[in-house]
Amino acid sequence: MRVFRLIIQISLCVAAIFLPLESGFAKGSAAKQTDPLLKERLQLFLRMESLYGIPWNYLAAIDQYERTMKIRKKQANTQESNARLTAVDIPQECWSGVMNPDPEDTNPASIQFFDGLGMDGDGDGIADRNNDLDALTTLIHYLSAYGFSADDWQIGVWSYYQRDRSVKTIRQFAQVYDKYQHLQLDERHFPIPARYDYSYRSTWGDARGWGGRRIHEGTDIFASYGTPVLSTAYGVIEVIGWNRYGGWRIGMRDMGNVYHYFAHLSSFKKGLKPGDIVEPGQLLGYVGSSGYGKPGTAGKFPPHLHYGMYRETGGADWAFDPYPYLKRWERQRKR
Repeated sequence: MRVFRLIIQISLCVAAIFLPLESGFAKGSAAKQTDPLLKERLQLFLRMESLYGIPWNYLAAIDQYERTMKIRKKQANTQESNARLTAVDIPQECWSGVMNPDPEDTNPASIQFFDGLGMDGDGDGIADRNNDLDALTTLIHYLSAYGFSADDWQIGVWSYYQRDRSVKTIRQFAQVYDKYQHLQLDERHFPIPARYDYSYRSTWGDARGWGGRRIHEGTDIFASYGTPVLSTAYGVIEVIGWNRYGGWRIGMRDMGNVYHYFAHLSSFKKGLKPGDIVEPGQLLGYVGSSGYGKPGTAGKFPPHLHYGMYRETGGADWAFDPYPYLKRWERQRKR
């Protein structure tokens, strides 16, 4: 531990002197995104990669996962939270040490004495869990104890979160970042091409009787058989196949940790499979009327796309009304 801390201090001093603010890779990646905050965040991840060897997309994936899990959580200090570049938030008791009598301890020596994780990453002698460099350095040190390969990294992430779902989502985020090499992946797209006829209204919460009393968790977009269905966001295909309610359906998780559900399809894009990375406007399948029975059942209702959105909260995903988002994406497409 002491050796690693010494290496950190030396590395930071060297980085401040010799590392340029933007590498050639960073310039190329930053050129693809216009948000200054995202550019600055990417620069930070790239600098940490240069110092410690943890790929920047791993750090970006963990940061994004932490960010999505905070969406519905009230921040204790909004001003402090907004001042940070990252969302990495190591629990206080882990930072200072479970047996530490001072839960808000920022002294690296006493934190180490009580087996806390907190480290001083910027060389100011303070281990502040609300400091981006301190938090990232601490996280990197924790993960690097398991190794630097992709498999080692996943073991480290599982050890940190103790949850398979977290590991899977973070791995998917890392794969998407690795493919596109930038952070600005929040574009959205209406699921039906503009040149096709379709209609829809708000159907959220309507009663459904087949398979037991339940509410309608989505929006029905009526269109002709064979109408293309497009990806609504950047993300990864998680499931594809038959569901007795949704028929031939596709489940995709986007970079905001939202699960997009496309149901009642007639067929899928040829070759599409779980694990594939998709982007807004990419073809996924075709409108149909499948569902409400065993595999192959179709025609029990008019052809339409059932589109649903679900957010992870640490337990079961919860559904929310996609209608306002569809209207927004439709207006954006017209503009």
